[in-house]
Amino acid sequence: MDVPLWLWFAVLGVILVMLTIDLVAHRKAHIIGVREAAAWSVVWVSLGVAFGGYIWWEYGAEFGQQYYAGYLIEKSLAVDNVFVWAIIFAFFHVPREYQHRVLFLGVLGALVFRGIFIALGAVLINNYSWILYVFAAFLLYTGWMMIRTRNVHMDVANSKILRLFRRVVPMTDAYHGQKFLIRKAGVIVATPLLAVLVLVEVTDIIFAVDSIPAIFGVTSEPFIVFTANAFAILGLRAMYFLLADMMHRFIYLKLGLAFVLIWVGVKMLLLDVYKIPTSVSLAVVAVIIAVSIIASLRATRGQSRHEIVIDNAPPFRLATEEELAAAEPVWGRSRRVAQDEEIERSSRGRS
Repeated sequence: MDVPLWLWFAVLGVILVMLTIDLVAHRKAHIIGVREAAAWSVVWVSLGVAFGGYIWWEYGAEFGQQYYAGYLIEKSLAVDNVFVWAIIFAFFHVPREYQHRVLFLGVLGALVFRGIFIALGAVLINNYSWILYVFAAFLLYTGWMMIRTRNVHMDVANSKILRLFRRVVPMTDAYHGQKFLIRKAGVIVATPLLAVLVLVEVTDIIFAVDSIPAIFGVTSEPFIVFTANAFAILGLRAMYFLLADMMHRFIYLKLGLAFVLIWVGVKMLLLDVYKIPTSVSLAVVAVIIAVSIIASLRATRGQSRHEIVIDNAPPFRLATEEELAAAEPVWGRSRRVAQDEEIERSSRGRS
């Protein structure tokens, strides 16, 4: 697949433009409802599907099918990521109007880290073809572990990352709008929103460790791997606001994702024995995901949307008007330093 340099830059340009549009559209903190989330989801999915159509038209059916298979795998695995975000937000009692800012930066970080992982994976495959068997074994193991732990959810309270963050970074228990850092009594401290962002970024990296080997199982083309990842990730924020309150209904989705990883792992193990057609692989992945979603919704029909509640969540809160007024600028001189300098100048003038 011969991809000209201008096409790489064009794709990156489209991604940056869409991110800018999304940021401008949500520049003011507000609660994103289901209707707005559904509209944005349609935009992002349409963009991803349309790009797959371009790949199909420009480079042929085989590469088009590889893109759609990779896109479907990444989009499906992303749903599990969305549910982990929902647990993190519930634990920290993040106000809904502040969640988009965290997810925007989280997705931006995910794009960067996945780009790095994809480049590293492509180099390893080009130099050590046997690494695909390592990826296959890893996917089989991950799929099996997902089956065993399908009913286990992330325990934020006992997260090693959170404990390390609290040990290293001083943090207040109050949200100060959408600020990640504030200056309090001359000392820069983190708000809970920064801890949330750190956990979101770390979980993105962990999920990338699973998803990148999975997509290399359906295509070895770095351009397809990157674009399928990018267009799948771009819609994660809208997907979160659309599905987070329905987490309790997708009871079989994790099981379906486990079978997808196992299927891709088996496909990779058979590379030197029999190359499974991409069309077959795409169909199998689509059927597994569709069956797991339909079975989940049928088994939980009648259940309504509701927010996740974490029993052992600490009492994070909104800052009071007095606390907001007392907060000092993070960058530049603190209010206390400025006052001390003013007192010193006044003393010198009197003397």
